[in-house]
Amino acid sequence: MVQDSDNPTESAILEELKEIKKLLTPAPAAAPPKLLRNEWIAFLSNYKVLGLAVAFILGLYLGAVVKALVTDLILPIVSYAHPPGTDINTYMVGPFGVGDFANAVITFIIVAFVIFLIVKVANSWGLNK
Repeated sequence: MVQDSDNPTESAILEELKEIKKLLTPAPAAAPPKLLRNEWIAFLSNYKVLGLAVAFILGLYLGAVVKALVTDLILPIVSYAHPPGTDINTYMVGPFGVGDFANAVITFIIVAFVIFLIVKVANSWGLNK
């Protein structure tokens, strides 16, 4: 827009429009007071801390259940593959004890598979969107 500074009518209209724009522009809202309680509630809702806590606790107990499954049901079956009279948790390969490591690996594989199944069911039900 080209402004003609020689024409006082256009300058007056332009000044009036600027004044109207200033009056119509809403004033910025006052910031709410930053109380610790408000910040705490915002933190809980923004980061979904409650859901994260529930998932963490359920994960801990799922891990305990799977570890019991591996230790009490799967490893006794596997123990038939090695010589009788030895405990699989104290099984040694050279100087290395691999029984506890094998237990941890089997537990991890089962937990990962269970989580995979849970996510697959959640996706099929449309819960993970």
